[in-house]
Amino acid sequence: MSKIIAVNAGSSSLKFQLYEMPSEEVLTSGIVERIGFDDAIFTIKVNGEKVSTVQPVKDHTVAVNLLLAALIDHKIIGSFEEIVAAGHRVVHGGEYFDKSVLVDDSVVEKVDQLSELAPLHNPGALVGYRAFAKSLDHAKHVFVFDTAFHQTMSPDHFIYALPYEWYTDYKVRKYGMHGTSHLYVSQRCIELLEKPAEDTKIITLHLGGGCSITAVDGGKSVNTSMGFTPLAGVMMGTRCGDIDPAIPLYMQEKLGVSAGEMDTILNKKSGMLGVSGISSDSRDIEAAVAKGDERAIITEKIFTNRIVETVGSYYMQMGGCDAIVFTAGVGENSKDTRQAIMNALEPTLGTICDDAANDVRAKETLLTTADAKTKVYLIPTNEEVVIARDTYALTEK
Repeated sequence: MSKIIAVNAGSSSLKFQLYEMPSEEVLTSGIVERIGFDDAIFTIKVNGEKVSTVQPVKDHTVAVNLLLAALIDHKIIGSFEEIVAAGHRVVHGGEYFDKSVLVDDSVVEKVDQLSELAPLHNPGALVGYRAFAKSLDHAKHVFVFDTAFHQTMSPDHFIYALPYEWYTDYKVRKYGMHGTSHLYVSQRCIELLEKPAEDTKIITLHLGGGCSITAVDGGKSVNTSMGFTPLAGVMMGTRCGDIDPAIPLYMQEKLGVSAGEMDTILNKKSGMLGVSGISSDSRDIEAAVAKGDERAIITEKIFTNRIVETVGSYYMQMGGCDAIVFTAGVGENSKDTRQAIMNALEPTLGTICDDAANDVRAKETLLTTADAKTKVYLIPTNEEVVIARDTYALTEK
């Protein structure tokens, strides 16, 4: 038996789960939020109960030391030596990585180079890795890439209609994100369908603060909505998704802003927040819709429309669909969003919503009626267990 910690580091957060492998028993889990602030929140699960403290956490190194000390203090482990490996989620692996890898200096260098393609994610992952590598210098470390699952896309789906040299010389292409999540829920859906993987056609909807949709044919990603960066695809909390590419150029001139400032607007001030003027959180949008706020209603409709358009195109591309899967924060918890999408897809895909079944949060559930043409599932994602599995497989070798 081996203890492996699965790590998901953001720019100001650090999520973790400690596993006993290969049994996949979760020994503890937790998160450090608001890293860099004096009122950071550290939550760890002890004997099934959440224990939270509020305290200053200057940086990721402090966060890592805090959680490792808590593992000892709460007697979850006897010493750091018990943790034999750490798996780290990395958003962007470019064309360098089509699978998880053991970390060495060359791997770190490549991930650092790719930070310009995922500036909100890759730097935070490296900071988290370096902090763990310092404290767990005896352990092996593995990088698990969100883009890896999508490396099975064919060139006609990942090449953009741009000068071909942009791809060959600068690697400008569709990469896709959230691959670890899409992999997990599609594999679980295949189990639920009780069909050979090669005979399945599934569309997975990872809907959270960031959103992406993936066509999974025969267990492999054949198309996905995010692109060269996580900015592309459907509408998100603060990201615009797909727009006319002339708009940023036009508005840069009108507003007199730099390319960097425009990038900030598209990534952090658009999406639900930009249209509604209220919030990037779908729960706030839903509350405003209930009060009749016109911009919130438009926001909700745009979100639904973009998702339906993408699902419809993937349905046509694959020549059918056995099942659709909702996952991630919004997908797992917003019954109104799920129902709106299912209702919009019903005339063509036959996704008849079972209202009673859909009245659920974050629980694996079949959401459609028995006579539905296309099944729709809610499957809570579990990126951490994928990280732990890959880390165990690589380090055991």
